Amino acid sequence: MTDEFRCGFVAVVGRPNVGKSTLINAVMGRKISIVTNKPQTTRHRILAVRNEADAQVIFVDTPGIHRKASRAMNRLMNRTAANALEDADLVLFVCEAHRFTDEDKDVLRRIRKTGLPTMLVLNKVDLVHPKERLLTIMASMQERHDFVEIFPISAKKQSDVAMLMRSIPAYLQVSPPLFPDDMSTDRGPEFFAAELIREKLTNALQQELPYGLTVQIEKFERTAEGVGVYAVVWVERDSQKGMVVGKGGRLLKQVGTQSRQELKAEFGCPVHLELWVKVKDNWADNEQDLLRLGYESP
Repeated sequence: MTDEFRCGFVAVVGRPNVGKSTLINAVMGRKISIVTNKPQTTRHRILAVRNEADAQVIFVDTPGIHRKASRAMNRLMNRTAANALEDADLVLFVCEAHRFTDEDKDVLRRIRKTGLPTMLVLNKVDLVHPKERLLTIMASMQERHDFVEIFPISAKKQSDVAMLMRSIPAYLQVSPPLFPDDMSTDRGPEFFAAELIREKLTNALQQELPYGLTVQIEKFERTAEGVGVYAVVWVERDSQKGMVVGKGGRLLKQVGTQSRQELKAEFGCPVHLELWVKVKDNWADNEQDLLRLGYESP
């Protein structure tokens, strides 16, 4: 550790589905947060700790900030994101390079109120054509806010992510590390297993259903043979249960196989996985149910 070792929290914020979790995974070089092509994938505050020779950068992956938070889960996710902003030393405001929406404007208004130094991350630059448009987009965004730096990147293709990482430590405090150098996230294997199963379900199901399901680990055990994972998939209505199970149980079996294979690669040992589907009426609109199902109250 050098005399100028730096450490601090970097809040990664933006509207839903702009690529925040994809960016986190890119800078970490491994899957920390699940990724789907549907909004509301990230529902929890997740720390990703990147250790370097002269810095420890603690990324805070946050749920997308919703403009209309009509349900209890959406309101909880907005509070989680807002709290992450309060604790940050630096903000990464992630938005899509090819469009800027009213929801983006709302997020930027929240960031302005913090007074924190903010980097603009223009993601999905591969969708901007012709490339010369990027200069105009960057100039337009700088007029919206006094960003300390602007980075056009493609998190999915890991384009220019290294350049972003080189700039971040200068905005952190001179401080010893807050976490051990072998730690990459504050979330354990049980949380990762639940999230991974939810990722596979979200990708396999229709557009409207993923927001009405969650996964709860009932038992997680390590044995001489490997890891045993016993999980419940909670849905909000009886009609959704059949959709998750699929005809002849095929969809749930497919999700189980995909989840087991990826968990085996992550844990480095055989995985025994059992899934059940249960109904809890309107759990996503009940704060007590949310807490019982593992959602933290910010």
